[in-house]
Amino acid sequence: MPIFPVIVAGLAGWAFGALWYSVFAKPWIVVSGVATDANGKPANRKSPLPYVISIVSAMIVAATMYYAFDMLGIVTVSKGFTSGLGIGACFAAPWLATNYGFAGRPFMLTMIDAGYATFGSAVIGAVITLF
Repeated sequence: MPIFPVIVAGLAGWAFGALWYSVFAKPWIVVSGVATDANGKPANRKSPLPYVISIVSAMIVAATMYYAFDMLGIVTVSKGFTSGLGIGACFAAPWLATNYGFAGRPFMLTMIDAGYATFGSAVIGAVITLF
């Protein structure tokens, strides 16, 4: 498996997440219950750990999609996008919904996080097919 496409697709998915959570930052902070500082920003935002975890996770998703798309013959951007969308919506989002439901987390948190899992996977899927 070539590493370059995986890195580029993983970075694209991660960058999409940065945009997604910039747009939904305020509602996410409220519904997630994350601790905040005096400015209302997440208290752990200076810790590198969440960023490291998120980028490694995006790379794992990209590598897995690359492998699956290669086996399935998914080579066009549109099929990569829709396949990634399906993976996010039909694999990742339901697991989040199940976990959040049993944990009693707010439905809006499920929608925000599952939305990123769905559309972030679509971005990764589209980018993977560029190589």
